Parts: sequence; C-alpha cells; structure tokens
Amino acid sequence: MTEKNSHYGAENIQVLTGLEPVRKRPGMYIGSTGQKGLHHLIYEVVDNSVDEALAGRCDTIAVTLNDNGSVSVIDNGSGIPTAIHPQTKKSTVETVLTILHAGGKFSNDAYKVSGGLHGVGVSVVNALSTELIAEVKREGKLHRQTFARGKSTSKLEIIDTVSEEDTGTKITFTPDGEIFDTLEFDADILIKRFREMAFLNKNITIIFTDLRGVSDGDEGHREVFHYEGGLKSFVEFINKKKNAIHKDVVYMDREKDGVDVEIALQYTDAYSETVISFANNINTEEGGSHLSGFKSALTRTINDYGRTNNLIKDKEDNLSGDDVREGISAVISVKLPNPQFEGQTKAKLGNSEIKGVVESVFAEGLSDFLDVHPKIGKAILDKALSARRAREAARRARDLSRKKNIMDSMTLPGKLSDCQMAGKDGTEIYLVEGNSAGGSAVDARDSVFQAILPLRGKIMNVEKARLDKMLASEEIKAMITAFGTGIGEDFDITKLRYEKIIIMTDADVDGAHIMTLLLTFFFRYMRPLIEEGHVYVAKPPLFGIMKGIKPLRYVYDEKELKRALDEMGRDKKFDIKRYKGLGEMNAEDLWETTMDPEKRILLKVELNDLVQADETFDMLMGSEVEPRREFIEDNAIFVENIDA
Repeated sequence: MTEKNSHYGAENIQVLTGLEPVRKRPGMYIGSTGQKGLHHLIYEVVDNSVDEALAGRCDTIAVTLNDNGSVSVIDNGSGIPTAIHPQTKKSTVETVLTILHAGGKFSNDAYKVSGGLHGVGVSVVNALSTELIAEVKREGKLHRQTFARGKSTSKLEIIDTVSEEDTGTKITFTPDGEIFDTLEFDADILIKRFREMAFLNKNITIIFTDLRGVSDGDEGHREVFHYEGGLKSFVEFINKKKNAIHKDVVYMDREKDGVDVEIALQYTDAYSETVISFANNINTEEGGSHLSGFKSALTRTINDYGRTNNLIKDKEDNLSGDDVREGISAVISVKLPNPQFEGQTKAKLGNSEIKGVVESVFAEGLSDFLDVHPKIGKAILDKALSARRAREAARRARDLSRKKNIMDSMTLPGKLSDCQMAGKDGTEIYLVEGNSAGGSAVDARDSVFQAILPLRGKIMNVEKARLDKMLASEEIKAMITAFGTGIGEDFDITKLRYEKIIIMTDADVDGAHIMTLLLTFFFRYMRPLIEEGHVYVAKPPLFGIMKGIKPLRYVYDEKELKRALDEMGRDKKFDIKRYKGLGEMNAEDLWETTMDPEKRILLKVELNDLVQADETFDMLMGSEVEPRREFIEDNAIFVENIDA
C-alpha cells in the first residue's frame, strides 16, 4: 500500500463558480453527448482517483459497469473531505459534487501533480446523471450522500464505522438518457484507456469489471492492469507484433527541477515512427515542449555518438530528425506541478521550460545507454544512415519531378479531372478505383466542386517501402501532386487543394484492399489529413432492387436487402442487381447513390487510438506474416459473405 503522506482536508477545497450551465450545454464540458462524451464521464471520475495516486494516497482503482446501467469507481485514497466547508457552509462532499470548479486541484498543498486542472470533473458527472451516490471512508466512518441531476437528494450521513486505515471514495453514477444519445458503454474502449493509465502510472493497479448481462453469481468480464515496468512495458506492448532491431528497451525515469521525466524507446525495422507523448497522464496529441525536447535531444545525441565512433565524418553529414526517428517506437511522459495546456482539449503542452528539462534528462540518459550498449548504438546508427540514404534519393526524385513539371508546364497529373471552384473550401476529390469507374465518375460528378482522380489497380503497400521507393509509383505521385501538400519533409497541410479527400472503391474484397492501402499511405505519410478531418470513405450500394431497367431502391449489404424485400413485399416480382463494381453503374446511378451530397453515405476517417491504429496497419500490411494469420484465424468465424 502506498504511504498516505500528504494532508488533505476541507481547507484544501476552493470554490470558484456555480454548476448551472452544465446541463444546458454539456458539450462544452465533455466534448459531445455521443458515446465519446458518455465515456468521458468515467474518465473524469477515474482521473480524480489517479490524481490521488500521484499524490501518494492511493494505489488501487476499481471500475465496474453494473448491470443496471450505472458505473462504480472505487479507490483506496484518503477519501473526499467530509467536514463543513468554510465558504459554502455545506459538507465538502456536497461542495465538490454540486459546485463547478470546486476541488483540491487548485491547491498545491493537496496535489503536487494533477491532470484534471479544470476542476470540473466530478461535479459535471453529477450534473449529467439521473442518480449519483457518493460513499466516503474517512476517519473511521463510512459516509454516504445521494444526488440527482446535480442536486443533493439527501444529507451526508454516517452509515457505518470502519477502521482508521480503511479510507477511500466510491462514486456510483447513472448517466442521464435525456442528455446522451446513447447509454451503451464500449468495454474495449475503456479497457484501452485503463491499460494506458496503468502503463503511465507504474505504482497503481486498475481493475475493470463488466457485469452487464451476466447471470447472478457470475463474476462477469474482469481485467487487471498493473505494469511495474511503466513506459518500458508500454513500448514492449506497442512493439509486440513488430520486429525490434534491439532487444533491450532504452528506458529512463528521472526527476529534474521538480519535474518527473519518464521515457522509453525501441527501434524496429519499420519505416514509420510511433512517438506518443503525455503530460500529467493526458495524451498530448499535438505534442508540445516535452516532445520538442525529446526530438532535439535524440537527433543531437545520435549524431554525437556517430561522430565519436567515426561513423559520421563531419557536421555536413549530420542525420536529420526524420532519419533518427525512422522505425522508432517511443513514449514520453512528464509530470509537472503547473502544466499549461493549449486549448480546452489539452492537446499541446505549452510550458517552455519543460523543453530544456526533457532535453537534458533524455540526452544524458541516452548517452549513458549507448555507451554501455555499443552493439545497440551501432544498430540504431546503421538504421538512421540507411534512412538518410533513402531520404537523399527521395529528395533527388522530388527535384527531378519539379524540373520536369517546369519544363512540361504541367503542375497537375494529366488524368486528374479537376473541379472549377477556386480555393479549398467546399471542394472534394474522389480517388476512384479503375479507369472505367473513373470515367463514370467524371460523367456523374458536379464539376463545379468535385474533382476525380482515377487510380489504376492497387497502389504500392507503403508499409513495406521507404519514401524513395514510393516516389517511383505513378499513382502515389499523382495523389501527392493533386493534393498539393507535398510529402515527407515538404508536407504542408496549408497547401491542401481540397476540403474532402474521398476514397471510392468497389464494394468487394479488392475494393476493401485498395481502400486499406490508401488509408495506410495517409496514416504513415500524410497523417494530418486524417487528424484534421479531411479523409472520407464513400459507401457505394451493393444491390439495386430493379423494376425493369430502373432501380427502385439501393441497398448496401445482405441484411439490408432482406429487410428491404420484406418491406416492399416478397409477393411482388423484383429483379435484384448486384453491382460488382462502380464501373457497372451509369452516371445517373453513381451520382444518386455515391456522389450526391444530399443522398450519399460518407464515412469520416477518424484517429481515436494511435497505438491501436499503428498496430492494426502493421498487422494487416506489414512484413510479419504470423500476426496476420492469427488475425484471420481469430476473425474468420465472423465473416458472413465474401466475394469469390
């Protein structure tokens, strides 16, 4: 049990404002009223328990999805203070749960390090729940108070006695169906979050239990997350299906100037990088000063090591940041007293002083590691030097391409049918499988705002190729030129020529493969296109229910076809046309089903879990066969229909 070494009482709780706006504008506080916002309720409560662990007062957190739709979060921290608060004249439990911005996170005496600095967490959860029950073990007593939609429905009562050492808080809440679009929690999403939290906090254990739909006496689905290796275990998890070029993970966990810096990394034979950064357990998806410090130290230290060992001759031969990060899997975590996050989403760390702290700690730690492990240092340097040779070849290819474009007075690929509208806003480019479908799409489109780029066959699998090899592919070069952003060192999303990039492939296995190849390309080499919401997948129909030569209705899969025929009446005679490819549709059908903004189905490509996405692309498209075989064997049972 972690020593409870810091006093935490009623005087640590400060009140800033009231709670009234939360139910009127829940999206301002939890992001959305969909499933993402629903999960956010759990994260807010769990984050409070994790902050207790960071303060040295807690080491176990249990999260349970109950069968009645409620959620329980239990920790063995010091418990929410129960004394009367001097400002509100109410119990501190009631103050924390009913008043916005009331919490101990604003007092450095209570929490040296905290992620939930906005202080809105548990009160927002209360406001958006039909019922919330708070139970607190503290000072030898078990206290209980109930709430509904942000208001107390009982006084704080003592309902039992406990030992003085038995402390902690239990929050049980039921999300409000009047607020949320769905009340269905996704256990897989929660498991990934709790696993990540356990990696980031090696001294805590998180227990997740799903009791939904289980019989009486059944323990339900239960998982326990505890990783004494911390980020070292995290990197091993990221690379479990990759081929690492060195067995030992580079790992350091040091404190400097009041900041805890924990970093782990390992190189693989892949060509892409996976670098994830956190500040006070918050995933800083847009990086910030800690990530800048890491990158700067990595580049400088690898170059210094290369020159010391006569593998790099002089400064003119220095490796670039892209060179030294090729194939790297790394996790950076800093914990600091007063983080400054940019934006409400806390996506970027702004503390300028953290760059120097991380840079100093990491450069020293990496230098020490390379000195002790010269074979690993040589393997890393060989990998980076190979990346540099490929980068230089890619640069020469880009330079040659630019010269050709100037000479030929052609800046766009010849097979691109561009749109008439100037500027990016409101425009879209369809990446269409095959020249035949491309021709139909050109005839079907609204040429004012829709551009068409037909792709011949399957593009190169970029998971198995470096940038220099990719630039030899005519299809990839055509996309890069059409988008206008460039690639690699030249990538600039501000130069994007279209608001939407829409993948439109046949509704069959080959079409799915081409779509996966394109998504792999975007994820590995143009990730900001996905992160900023520019990539979409068009969903063409699989069947047309025909009366003569005219489709009466389009349907998109076998189950929908069955439902449609039942609705339309099976006693009537219809012809069922299966569209084997987009090229089989005439322009009118293609416009109506797949290109008309008023009727089409577009699926927006979003990146919600970088680690899972990286693992999935590596498994599906990487060079290792065994993980792909295991995936096929595990999931073959779920396949209902497959094209011959």
